[in-house]
Amino acid sequence: MRPLTIIIFLSVYFLLDWYLFSSYRNLWQESPILWRRIYSITYWSFSLIPLVGMAFYQQLGEESARAFRTVLTSGFFIVLLAKIISASFLFLDDIRRGLVFLVELVPGVEPKFSSSRSEFMTKVAVGAAVVPMAAMTFGIASGAYDYRVRNRVITSPNLPKEFDGIRLVQISDIHTGSFYNKTAVSGGIDMINDQKPDLAFFTGDLVNNSSEEAKEYLDVFKKIKAPMGTYSIMGNHDYGDYRQWANAAAKQKDIQNLQDMHRYMGWDILLNENRVIEMSGEKLAILGVENWGAGRFSKYGKMEPTYAGTVEAPFKILLSHDPSHWDAQIRPDYADIDLMLAGHTHGFQFGVEIAGFKWSPSQYLYKQWADHYQEGNQHLYVNRGFGFIGYPGRVGILPEITVLELKRA
Repeated sequence: MRPLTIIIFLSVYFLLDWYLFSSYRNLWQESPILWRRIYSITYWSFSLIPLVGMAFYQQLGEESARAFRTVLTSGFFIVLLAKIISASFLFLDDIRRGLVFLVELVPGVEPKFSSSRSEFMTKVAVGAAVVPMAAMTFGIASGAYDYRVRNRVITSPNLPKEFDGIRLVQISDIHTGSFYNKTAVSGGIDMINDQKPDLAFFTGDLVNNSSEEAKEYLDVFKKIKAPMGTYSIMGNHDYGDYRQWANAAAKQKDIQNLQDMHRYMGWDILLNENRVIEMSGEKLAILGVENWGAGRFSKYGKMEPTYAGTVEAPFKILLSHDPSHWDAQIRPDYADIDLMLAGHTHGFQFGVEIAGFKWSPSQYLYKQWADHYQEGNQHLYVNRGFGFIGYPGRVGILPEITVLELKRA
């Protein structure tokens, strides 16, 4: 970050602090001096400790300090978000005060409201800061590795009798570069194996930026067992598009390393290709396309080679990382693809799911963002993600292990 950018950022950061602190301290002005000092120290500690940590975290070692750096970074952004939300309420009160002040300037007009700072609005502003801080902190401590198994039944008239009742497990968006608790991840793998799947699928984003991130977890994910095979694809983060490389060759070498890692784990990585499984003369096709996303996301996927040779298979499963691919290409052009498995959205790692009600900011970006969707005989399942990126936690939208049972209609 350039020095001028740092200066501007710190100026805005401390201006926001001054604005908040000058309002908050009115709440404890009548308290004994000891308590006034405790409140002031508490406020500035919450403000300065994450900032100091952010300034020095890069001095720490890559592996040994990953968890510590994650906590520091998260703490900084949680505090910053809480401040912005709180300041918004105070700013509304200042608008009110400004209007009252203007009314007071008009001769003969008595204002009905006081132009002094509203104690009620200040308390609301404090509460508005505490609530997101508490929720996001809880999301890190409790939600990040709180894996949930979601069972769904997919019914299709195209499913051959030999595959009736087959169990599939799907995980997506592992993002090993974000993990900081290997024991918890291993527990998630045990949960996957407890489902006793016939087939296992991974639908992209093994890493955040580079293959190096996955090394520590290869032997963990290698333990996934499915007698009919584990199949995988690449997601938008697996191509190294979100970091700088010395040259194109270095980027391509890292992509190759990542693909070799899939194979080391025993995962059959599908790169715009397919596999046909045959049982007693009946066929089921597994198609794996490279990342293809509508809008600004990368379009490495090529459906023609992915689909080639699968016409005779009556039931086809497509692995495609981005759910926007379903409406953009699959439903219009490949009506005989019965089931598409996707991920990518993470369910925004934030939302509400209670008794059938489902809401997340993700729904404003993606028409299909989590769970099961159906149009005619075509099905789409969007996994909420096994890992996380950015914010190292989850609030309401928990990490998912999907179990799909295929049934013949």
